[in-house]
Order: sequence, then C-alpha cells, then structure tokens
Amino acid sequence: MAIDIVMNCILGGARTGASDIHIMVDSPPVYRINGQLVTRAEDTLITEPDMMAFVNTILPQSVRVGEVIQTGQRDLAISLPDTNRARLNVYTRRGSWAAAVRILPREIPNLEVLGLPIAVKQMVAGPGGLLLVSGSSGSGKSTTLASLLDFINHERPCHIITLEDPVEYVHSNARAIVNQREIGRDVSTFAQGLRAALRQDPDIIMVGEIRGLEEVSIALTAAETGHLVLASVHSGSAVQTLERIIDVFPPHQQQQARNLTAHTLNGIIHQKLFPSREGSARVLGAEILVMTAAIRNMVRTNKNHLIQSALQTGAAYGMVSMKTSIQRLLDQNKISAQTAFQVAEPTSNYG
Repeated sequence: MAIDIVMNCILGGARTGASDIHIMVDSPPVYRINGQLVTRAEDTLITEPDMMAFVNTILPQSVRVGEVIQTGQRDLAISLPDTNRARLNVYTRRGSWAAAVRILPREIPNLEVLGLPIAVKQMVAGPGGLLLVSGSSGSGKSTTLASLLDFINHERPCHIITLEDPVEYVHSNARAIVNQREIGRDVSTFAQGLRAALRQDPDIIMVGEIRGLEEVSIALTAAETGHLVLASVHSGSAVQTLERIIDVFPPHQQQQARNLTAHTLNGIIHQKLFPSREGSARVLGAEILVMTAAIRNMVRTNKNHLIQSALQTGAAYGMVSMKTSIQRLLDQNKISAQTAFQVAEPTSNYG
C-alpha cells in the first residue's frame, strides 16, 4: 500500500536515530541525524499517490484535505507502531504534498537526564508564577516542558491543564490529574484555551507557545492570580525572552507589563542542543535565569541591559549562563572542544 511506503520511511528514520524526517514528492526521504541531513540508499522516490494516501490516512476525520490545501499546512501528532510518537507538519509546496516529521522520545526524560540543574525544580515548587522555556525551533522546548510536567505529576496532587499544538507527549495521571487539550481539535486557539482554562479549576497551566498580546496578557494574569503557568517562547537568549514578553504590549502598557512580569515571573530556561562528542546524539545546553529581588527590580525599572551580568554572576542563586553551561558540557566530555569553540561567544576560551 502507498501509505506503507511513507510510514516505513518514518519508522526507519525513528529506528536509526533521526530527530526529523523531511518527506517530499519526487524526492527520497531526508533524515536529520545528529543535526546533519542525510539520505538512505535503500529509499526510493516518494510519489504523489504515496503522499496522498499518507495524508488522507493520518488527517483526523474532522479535517478535510481541502481545508489543509486552503490553509497551506496542518500540525498533528501520531503514534508510531512499536516505537515513538511523532509530530508532523503536513504542508503543500508547488501544488504537491510534503511533511516535516519530528520524532519524539519514547519516554518522557526526567530533568536529571536532560541535565537541567536543581534550580529548575525550585522554579515549579511554588503554587504560582510564570516559568518560560525559550529557544529556537528544534531546541527541545517541548521535551523540557513535558519533563517539568512529569516531575510535577509525580510530586504533588494538583490539576494540570495543557494547551498544545499538537499534543506530543501523553501524560497519564499520577499524583496529579492531567487534562491535555489540542489546538484545532479541542479548542480553536491558545488564547481561547487560556481563557477557558481559568474556569476549569486548574492549579497548573502549560501553554505550548505564547507569542501574541492576548496570550501573554492572559498568562501573566493567570500567574498573578495564583496559578503556576509554564510556557514556551521563541527567542535567542534569556534576556531576549524577557524583552519579547514586554515588547508584545503597546508602548503605553509596557510599564504595567514590566511590573506584572517582575512580580509573577519565576525564571527562564533558555536552551540549545549541541552534537555530542561521539556524534551519536545531541546534548542540552541551558541558560538559567532565576528571578531574584535584584533582577525583579531591573525588570521593573527597565534596566534589562544589566540582567546578563547579573545572570553570569548569579551562581549562588542557581543561575547558569550559556557560556558556563557549554564549559560544563566540555568538562564532562559530553561535547568536543571544536563544538565548544564553534558555539562559544567570541571572548570565550575553550580547549
């Protein structure tokens, strides 16, 4: 069957350690393995009937192919037989179908396996506040959020609501009860889901991504009213994450936003993935910003230019700069000196 051709490529990629698979008509599948794009000799060209059969099978019954053609793309997640789950973005290109497939780990890794410091656990220990996980696309933000939720799920009785696009990791109730809602299937938008969540007796709300004014505003309000809110943000550093949150507000509201952010924010985890020393995996480098009284005051008084220095000298509070994180990975032989040099700041000295 045509669908088996595409699905076998996905399964083969998952078994060979690919993090992403790109499937296009008139091309063999392309796999991202340890950050590098490669093809396999045993794969053949994917045909239009192959892709049509695959798309028609994986799309939810409530979604018609015509709707996807009209919008140009669709996010969804699927379970793979005898292996992992996968997140897909199915889209059209020059009138034909294509798909970007992200292979998810079989199990939710714990925070220690990810290499995140103990300060991260302390950020979610309290009953309320906002914790942001930031990074570029493909930096493992969803995995970190899932790991944080899994930690909470096994630590304390509470009600967790997630808003995801799509649902990637499936959480089973442990000490907590977890209700996962998927954008486009259970609720129309993140903002709508956030508004509804406040009426669903949550203790913790996890938002797959916040980017617009309405989402940020509701998340901050939820954190201010005693909920613990976890969310991901696309940005280039911990300080840039702060700036993105403030900048979504119009100028006349930004001081109010600074005050609210300074009051509610627990911390920021900014992360990047680097190739391991052996080249067989990727390892996490994480910059940790803890909201001390001094940093809250910097946010409140719009002195963001001082925060990076405070982060670099804040080890006593559990803070970690990206430079320090990279140096630790090098000292632990998890990355090579060449990788450390390539990703280091110009003034850094690794070797």
